[in-house]
Amino acid sequence: MVYQVPYGKQILTFELPNLQVDIAEANSNHSKPIDIEEIIVRYAHHLLSTTSPNRPFVIAFTDATRASPDQALLEPLLRIFYEHQRQATLLCAVGMHRPSTHDEKIEKLGEWIVEHFPIIDHDPQNVVTIGEIEGVPVQINPMLQNAEILSVGVVEPHQYAGYSGGTKTVIIGCGGPQTISVTHGPQFLNMEGTRLGNIEGNPFQAFLRKAGTLLGHQHAINVITNENGEILHIATGHPHHVHDTLINIGRSLFETPVPNPPYDVVIAGVGAPKDANLYQASRGATYIGLSAHPVIRDGGTIILPAELPEGVGEGKGEQNMFDVLQRFGPTNTLIDYLLQNGCRPGEQRAFMIAQLMQKYRLIVVGAQMQNIVELAGLETAPSISHAIKMIEISSPKVLLVPHAIKTIPVPTTLSTFH
Repeated sequence: MVYQVPYGKQILTFELPNLQVDIAEANSNHSKPIDIEEIIVRYAHHLLSTTSPNRPFVIAFTDATRASPDQALLEPLLRIFYEHQRQATLLCAVGMHRPSTHDEKIEKLGEWIVEHFPIIDHDPQNVVTIGEIEGVPVQINPMLQNAEILSVGVVEPHQYAGYSGGTKTVIIGCGGPQTISVTHGPQFLNMEGTRLGNIEGNPFQAFLRKAGTLLGHQHAINVITNENGEILHIATGHPHHVHDTLINIGRSLFETPVPNPPYDVVIAGVGAPKDANLYQASRGATYIGLSAHPVIRDGGTIILPAELPEGVGEGKGEQNMFDVLQRFGPTNTLIDYLLQNGCRPGEQRAFMIAQLMQKYRLIVVGAQMQNIVELAGLETAPSISHAIKMIEISSPKVLLVPHAIKTIPVPTTLSTFH
């Protein structure tokens, strides 16, 4: 049988003869896409009639590493704004990552938006502190102070927040170094509730929601998409309401029962845009191994096909991750160092990778910059079949998760993800 997994913007095909292979596909792959234009136009008129024209209107949208269909969400809305001569500024929520390029802005937003509205990349060094939540400073882009804020994004499984979307686009994507480094540091990531797919009792998500209350005039458009980026569900309104609505829908779409855990090997597909660099692509592996109910056995192997044209990544956070991995390797020493000293922005990815590799083996397949991956202390292989041979188990039990970022495999004995 020929199997397929995303690789960059292409499809990687491979065979695993004589092996038992189960496949975990999210239910979102079988749902029917919807037409959202009428909903967006209606919400645009709602915003025009309920927001103050005396306050700046700022739209926070995610960067190129997030597969949010921003042009489809924003162009109908902004054409209504344009017709009514309502000004708006778009703020790219890059967090601590590199600024977006002009081509990326066009790919995300389309030429009409880029030509007609100002687009600014968030600068994490240019922030203001608007308050404090349990000792953690809440730093945000100054453009958001006293503005009407519309956040746009995708609700999908997230390693720390449980599910992405809601206020995360603004609080983290447009946040400052202190906010990001503390919330992405060991004091949050080591807490029991900070888990993929978990919302209740999640301290990371609780911080996002409390921090969001420090900002007034918030609005949101969030969607659930399938693996092809097609929109399946949409919600508009206050970020908390929007987030809760789509999480309730998303659980049944993303959680996928698998019949034969624990597996010896899990092949975690990622694809573009997440496999542009190791920082983002590594989520495919940690989502599998560090979920609340891992379906891989202790000592098992995660195979991560990833193109990685940017190597580890070009932003400051990505370089911080690489530096600490080079210094310590993905080891207990790295974990102890970061527990003692805290994480600089980006080092939390190294922390998660090191935690993963205390229990599992990780092999990155097909990386364009193989030497960079190896300098980070990770194993590489030229193909999936070669990686299987490296495991040296005669007949490993294999699970293929073609879209690991959008799939939460759970044992069939668990009907819901807690």
